[in-house]
Amino acid sequence: MRERRWETRGKLGFDEILAAAERLAAQGLAPSVPARDVICYVEEWEVRTPEDFDHLDPWATEDVTLVHLLDGWRGDFFLLAGSYHTVYQRHQSVGTYCSVSHPWRIPGALSMHHSRSMLWLGFRHAHGFIRVRLHTVDVVTPGETRADSRRALWLDERQRAFLAAIAVLEVPIEAAIENGGLVLQTSDTSRPLFCSWPDAFGPCQFEFNSPDAFEFLVPASQLAATCGGEPARVRAYLTGFSEEALDEFQAVALDARPAYRCSVHCPLDDLPEVLRATAPAGRLYATLCEFQTQQLLPRGTDASAIVGIVGAEGGFQLEVRLNRAPLPEDEMAGWLGQVVGMPVSYAPLPPFP
Repeated sequence: MRERRWETRGKLGFDEILAAAERLAAQGLAPSVPARDVICYVEEWEVRTPEDFDHLDPWATEDVTLVHLLDGWRGDFFLLAGSYHTVYQRHQSVGTYCSVSHPWRIPGALSMHHSRSMLWLGFRHAHGFIRVRLHTVDVVTPGETRADSRRALWLDERQRAFLAAIAVLEVPIEAAIENGGLVLQTSDTSRPLFCSWPDAFGPCQFEFNSPDAFEFLVPASQLAATCGGEPARVRAYLTGFSEEALDEFQAVALDARPAYRCSVHCPLDDLPEVLRATAPAGRLYATLCEFQTQQLLPRGTDASAIVGIVGAEGGFQLEVRLNRAPLPEDEMAGWLGQVVGMPVSYAPLPPFP
């Protein structure tokens, strides 16, 4: 879910992060303490070679994925994805995963959704999949009523966008509006169809699977072609492969910049060391505190809040994510600033990181 999100301004020292934790504790909340183990998520840490991952050897890691970053790419998506699949076939096993993302464009005028959307063509053991995601311009989370007047338009655009993708992909999926919501279903019940509607006005997607890993290569390329040859932000995700396999994947796209995603298990106090280990381009995230807002606002609308630590470029920020706004919009930043002890600004995450 893309929650409502606020963040502090400028860079903070880790001592200021710990001071904010003490302030949260003084308000009756239960933030992590320095010695407590946390899960630190490392995002798109650019490295020179895959072996640079050894910098994280002092800590336990999991969910390790090597990402190939290609910005401003103008090539043939069919050839690129096919080349990744060829290498994948040589090294696949139960624990391996490979996918390639590319933007696609929704036809027609839109006011509620971004016209530039995203697709993923993926390969897992014994099957392939196509994933199509849309994103709305604004984020309105479950239970919020401030956009109810625009709900009919949102549903119409969302149905139209998915039908456009389904038509290009020629997959047996139907999109219908039922009981005030959009429902996707397939006539081919032998193949899994997964749908994700995490919030009323936020991201949504479907994923359709096939036992034939080649089935979606051409359709995905046709969907990617709706961008009309514009420079594209392409990503390839590789999980569970040996160093030998990663070297072969790198030869597929020699211009790709390698980067890692993973989770690191460490004491909260180790976050500065993890940030140094992933310098200069690593970005990390860890949860500092979770609470229900009625603990601090007994008369307000209850919401789930997470105070997180974001590390990047040698410094830290605090962020606060909520599944809904417990106060009127013009009061939120001021109240959250009081909670964490420093000014915050509304900062929604980009649609497709």
